[in-house]
Amino acid sequence: MITLLSSVARRRRFCDGVSRRDFLTIGGSMAGGLTLASLLRAEALQGQRASHKALINVFLPGGPPHQDLWDLKPDAPAEVRGEFKPISTNVAGIQICELLPKMAAMMDKLAIIRSIVDARGPHYAEQCFSPRVDPNAPTLGAWISRLEGPASPDVPPNLSLCYRTSHAPWGDSGGGGFLGAPHAPYGLVTKYDPGFKAETTAGLAPDPGQLVMRDVTIDRLRSRLDLLTALETKQAAVAASPLRQERDQFVQQAWNILASPKLVEALDFTREDPKVIERYGAGNPGFKDDSAPRVTENFLVARRLVEAGARVVSLNFSRWDWHNDNFKQGREEFPMLDNAVTALVQDLHDRGLDKDVTVIVWGEFGRTPTINNVAGRDHWPRVNAALLAGGGMRTGQVIGATDKHAGEVVDRPVTFGDVHATLLHNLGIDPHLAIPDAQGRLQRPVSPESHPLAELIA
Repeated sequence: MITLLSSVARRRRFCDGVSRRDFLTIGGSMAGGLTLASLLRAEALQGQRASHKALINVFLPGGPPHQDLWDLKPDAPAEVRGEFKPISTNVAGIQICELLPKMAAMMDKLAIIRSIVDARGPHYAEQCFSPRVDPNAPTLGAWISRLEGPASPDVPPNLSLCYRTSHAPWGDSGGGGFLGAPHAPYGLVTKYDPGFKAETTAGLAPDPGQLVMRDVTIDRLRSRLDLLTALETKQAAVAASPLRQERDQFVQQAWNILASPKLVEALDFTREDPKVIERYGAGNPGFKDDSAPRVTENFLVARRLVEAGARVVSLNFSRWDWHNDNFKQGREEFPMLDNAVTALVQDLHDRGLDKDVTVIVWGEFGRTPTINNVAGRDHWPRVNAALLAGGGMRTGQVIGATDKHAGEVVDRPVTFGDVHATLLHNLGIDPHLAIPDAQGRLQRPVSPESHPLAELIA
């Protein structure tokens, strides 16, 4: 089941005390309880631009083991190197894990960063969503929404396929920060029960039928919209609000999105050729403990959303906090990731989107060099890694290096800010562009010390 929902809709209230969600609910009999608050994008919809660069941000919650994926150390002691062996790729001198054969076969279309150095120890997922982790910092998608506006009037520019998770940070793709709620990511979220257990399922992928008013015609929906307008005029608090005109605009923009089939069609991946769907692999709909399901189909949905007009699509995939059974879990997870990532990258190339759409795959930190006594690896913020593709970048290369145990960066240290600056550059945005916040202070997406990675810029 799917509900379009701004990530800040439940927290943000107008100055009259009326919440956006309470004010703009269409009605409980509507399929899935779809709310107008979930579709509000007024400010951005005023600044539509023709160019369409885009980003697909794949977040691996929990911190994947960098030394078992992208940076294997076959000559290290057994308690460091682990059970997986490296294999050669189609780029001379680059090796990755044996469980990633499809990535190995297209390494010329990929780039690996092995030397991210400034991760924080706890599970700060925001490092992968926000260029800066200052309080009230906007996400990367919020910056792009604010600076570029929508590419299509009926598809919000900043979308999230992140499942809401029991461990909340792993399902939170951030907010609009000082740029405001209209630029926060709009979540295409499956059904969620905060008290769910590990065996709870959520459906293989966002169900486009949830956006189809099965028993409600457009005329009936318009009647409900008219009823909403009539009822709100009777509410003194609403009528007296100085933001009344702004909220009327929100409603109109929400109606425009609801009345268009474009977003619904993009979510329905079953419209694809079955051979394309098969390449992505079959996902596992069950939530993995306190994290996200392993839904490979969402990689395909992300590509479809970008084609429909989204500028940023974020998704979370599985659970990678492997304090135990690191290698058992790797044997389950790595092949699914291999299928999904390579299918996505190949799709982008086949459709001529590889110059315009950037893909990044990463988690919040790496894992300890030494394997613990329950066959796991623990948190290791001193090294992190990322996989990139598309965006017109120079691929087929590795950036940075670690020592013989993959425990310390010894060449080309890279920061999260540098990576975000690179992503912004790929979307045609100056990462140091300054705009004023509500207090008139100039704010920039990244810190002055962060810069796009010259190695990747074609």
